[in-house]
Order: sequence, then structure tokens, then C-alpha cells
Amino acid sequence: MDNSSLPSRMQAIIISAPGAPDVLELADLPLPVPRAGEVLIKVAAAGVNGPDLAQRRGHYDPPADASPILGLEVAGVIAVPAANGTRFAGGEPVMALTNGGGYAEYVAVPEGQVLPIPSGWSFAQAASLPETWFTVTQTLVMRAGLERGMSVLVHGASGGIGGAAIQIASLLGAEAIGITSSAEKADYARSLGAIATLDRHEDIPTRVLALTHGRGVDRVVDLLGGEMASVNVAASAHNGHIVQVSTLDGGTASVPLRLMMAKSITISGSTLRPQTGEIKAAIADRIDRDLLPALSAASWTKHKVTCFRLEDAASAHAAMEARGHVGKFALLTSFGLLASAKQGESQ
Repeated sequence: MDNSSLPSRMQAIIISAPGAPDVLELADLPLPVPRAGEVLIKVAAAGVNGPDLAQRRGHYDPPADASPILGLEVAGVIAVPAANGTRFAGGEPVMALTNGGGYAEYVAVPEGQVLPIPSGWSFAQAASLPETWFTVTQTLVMRAGLERGMSVLVHGASGGIGGAAIQIASLLGAEAIGITSSAEKADYARSLGAIATLDRHEDIPTRVLALTHGRGVDRVVDLLGGEMASVNVAASAHNGHIVQVSTLDGGTASVPLRLMMAKSITISGSTLRPQTGEIKAAIADRIDRDLLPALSAASWTKHKVTCFRLEDAASAHAAMEARGHVGKFALLTSFGLLASAKQGESQ
């Protein structure tokens, strides 16, 4: 795309002050200037994630060198390829893990964090994949060593992280057991590939042991923390690994250390955003090589996405905070709305 055709300014969502969803405002800002190794993406859709909500509340400051604008994942087209880059010439439809700045009409992203959009996917579906898939690939696959034949207990199985964990586990030949809080959410988790679902209020360790013939699960993906930490230990198999990716129900926990020792259990915690560009590029490479090809198959079950206009970001945040949703949320720019309308006309 010719740089001379680019506008000088763009629409973006800013945080007027830390607080409730209504602090999100539409603003007119200059286009970001790509740094060395970065592409400029014309954004069609931006995914909405838990870290966005935390940043809006003032609890999750972006790294010093990152954009203060919300938005950790987008889909769109390459507006300006990276100087001396080798992967994109311009105009390609892509999805990307950003370092912030996604709630806008344009965003600059390191080239190594950009992936092609699977065949048959809308911009909204693609925009709501990177943050969760990068997170699960880094923690469950690359760090916890998920392998074929393992069993995985997935909390929040109907949400973004949980849904990604179920689908990635299934792709790699592991069996996922999902934990949800309603029949609708359980149905959705099973549609993504969960072999069984549990209600979060039942006796989870007893049910898990029954489903695994008394062995327990090899891996756990937990977003809750708090009281669930001891439940995870009880449900784990010998040499189990518990992956802590969020603490929605509490950042401190009482953990049965002796049982952990007896079972040789590992608990690891990690956040994605502070990771280096090299680590994020390595995660992208793993996704591109081992996971992405399967997503273009006609038989692939795409995750559910609820869309809002970019200017309605506050409504999207409020809906996500209600914690009654299934799947993910995405914000559509004017470019994304036009592309969505054209896609609907062609179907």
C-alpha cells in the first residue's frame, strides 16, 4: 500500500481516567509511526481481553515502550510492510498479537508477531485468536510441555483462554475436560472439543478422578486462583503441572504443600505482555508451524465472537465484566464493518 494514501490521523479509544467502562472514549489521534522491524496494520477488528479491562481500571500498566492504547490483538491488512522485512509486501490480510494499540484504526506491530488469517475466517474471528492462543501456546504447550495422550483440566472453558486451551489440546492429541458454570457454556465447551464438562460448583476432584480412572489430570489451566488452587492440586496426577494464567477469584491461595510434594506437582505462572519480542516471535512460529494449518479446514469449529463497533468499546467491556458470555468479543472499525458487510453479501 502506498504510504502517500494513508491518512495522517485515526480514530482510537482512549481511557479518560481509570475506572468503569464509561471512561472509554473515542478520540482523534495521529497514526502510529512503525519502528524498525514493525509493520503498520489497517485494523478491521480488535479483540477484547481481560488485560484490557484491568488496564482500564488502572491495575495493569503497559510496559514503558508500549502503546498506552488498549488492545492486544487485531486483524486487518498490512498497510505498510516492515522496512527490510521479508514476510509481507503490503495488502495481505493478517492477524497479530500487538504490544498495545489495538483499539484503533491503525496499529504498529513487530513483524514477528503477525500471522496469516486462516482460510474462511472473518476479520472478527481472526482478531479474537492471537492473545489467547499465544498465551496458551506459551504456558501450556511450550512451558508445561503438553503432549499427545495427556489430559487437561480447563477452567473457564467457555471463555477465550479456556476455549483456546481446549482446541489447542485437541489439536495436539490431548483430552480436555472443561469446567463451566451453565449448561449453555458446557455445550459450547464440548463443541470446541472438550471430552467432558463439569460444573464449577460440584466436587471437581472426585469427578476428575472418575473421568481419569483414578489417575487425575496431567495438566490444569486455571484462570481463577483463590480457593481453586487446592482443588487443582487434588485433581492433578503425579507429575502434574498447573498453569496459572489469571487470578479472577483471588491472587492469594492456601495450597496443600505436602500433597504437592507427594504428587511432584509443578505450578507455574506467567503473563504474556511483558515477554520479549523474541519470545513472542517464537510463540508465533510455533503456532504457525504446528497449529495454524488445521484452522483452515472446513470442519474446524470456529470460536464464537460477539461484535461491537469501535466506538462502543465501553459496552463491550461491560458485557465482558458481567462474566455471563460465551466465547469472545471484538470491536469493528469502519473498515471492518465494510469488510463484514461485503463478506455477508458474498455468502
